[in-house]
Amino acid sequence: MMKATQFEFRHRSLLNLLQFWIAFQLYSFDPINVVWAFFHWDTPRGILLARFVFSFAALLLALAAGIRTWAAAYLRSEVVHDTNLHADKIVADGPYRHVRNPLYLGTFLMTLGMGFLASRSGFAVLVVGAAIRIARLVGREEEDLANQQGEPYLEFCRRIPRFIPSLFARVSASGQQPEWGQAFRGEATMWGFFVTMAAFTVTLRDNVAWALGGASLLIWFGRNIAVRTRKAAHS
Repeated sequence: MMKATQFEFRHRSLLNLLQFWIAFQLYSFDPINVVWAFFHWDTPRGILLARFVFSFAALLLALAAGIRTWAAAYLRSEVVHDTNLHADKIVADGPYRHVRNPLYLGTFLMTLGMGFLASRSGFAVLVVGAAIRIARLVGREEEDLANQQGEPYLEFCRRIPRFIPSLFARVSASGQQPEWGQAFRGEATMWGFFVTMAAFTVTLRDNVAWALGGASLLIWFGRNIAVRTRKAAHS
């Protein structure tokens, strides 16, 4: 599998944000929304079909936020969003009993869901770009974990699927207790994206999506500033 560079890993959140910016800038060259290309919501039937598609997108975003929050409850948000790679232990509780990379699975579902707000070319940039970036990041993380943890991690990989979750848990629970409060706070931006899509589904108004999506990004920036401030205070 392709491996991300250290730069890519350390700046993965900013690169994700850059990818979204590029994708939505493509409206300047391709002004047709990907859903509008199939269902024009200027007729009652078109509105119904468009709302069905955007409802599906909202469900994807709710699933993405739920998976990432579940994972962060066990891995902890400061590790989830840290720019440094943590390969000192294997987490095998919560969603990690079903899939090895629940956070990246959630990120891909989020990108897919938000992609329905993009243009046709923007949608392609988001989905294909996310698939490539995530594959590279996972390649980096799994190699480092294998090097540091050795056979226990290799056995974990043999039991747990990389991206497609198993319906049933593949390993026994270790008894680690989830910390939900910090997990919901850490994934507030993801829940904000879900609210954004849900509101757009109801209104089909661009200004609603831009306002709520922008507010979700402000939450992301605020959390990053708070995390950096806490790290600086303890260093």
